[in-house]
Amino acid sequence: MKVLSFTIGPLETGAYLVVDKGSRQALLIDPGLESEGIYDVVLEEGLELCAIVNTHGHFDHVCGNAFFKAKTGAPVLIHREDVAIMQQAAQQALTFGFQVPTPPPPDRLLTEGDEVAIGESRMQVLHTPGHTPGGICLYGDGAAFVGDTLFARSIGRTDMVGGSLEVLLASIRSKLLSLPDETVVYPGHGPPTTIGEERAHNPFLTGRGGTPLLLFDA
Repeated sequence: MKVLSFTIGPLETGAYLVVDKGSRQALLIDPGLESEGIYDVVLEEGLELCAIVNTHGHFDHVCGNAFFKAKTGAPVLIHREDVAIMQQAAQQALTFGFQVPTPPPPDRLLTEGDEVAIGESRMQVLHTPGHTPGGICLYGDGAAFVGDTLFARSIGRTDMVGGSLEVLLASIRSKLLSLPDETVVYPGHGPPTTIGEERAHNPFLTGRGGTPLLLFDA
């Protein structure tokens, strides 16, 4: 697989195209604010968008769904426990000073252990609640797309509706730290890292304390 990374919008959301090189099919992960330019890359690379996957339902990760669904017809996938959050994305965005379109309803509801196909490649769904109840990570081919579950030297905030620090840390330890150390971690904000780096240096995982990454003030 090939990974194309994008830092988009004022909240610098990490969006990703995961491309199966053989079929030229691509998975779009977390199209957020000002993500429309990614469509130009889809066209330039001659890609077929096979699905849009949201790692969770917050507005800065789902507000591009309507644009890409209209342009490509690709199905929208999200964990069943974050559907309600996604449905409130436009209202949530207004609270933080942004006006975004209402996301379309999902076409497929994900759960732990599901697979998402990209041509001949497969990504495994890991349910990692804590930032939101239906937060997920996608794992395959030595890469993990983790949304706002884990960041380089930090973790996602847990002070919003449905968040829990205890649950988030349990998710990270059981689902992500079980992956090989060389696994490349592509987060929802900030630079990529690896499981080994975070195991060794993330203050939340080493017992040294830390402050969750706050992308917008509640």
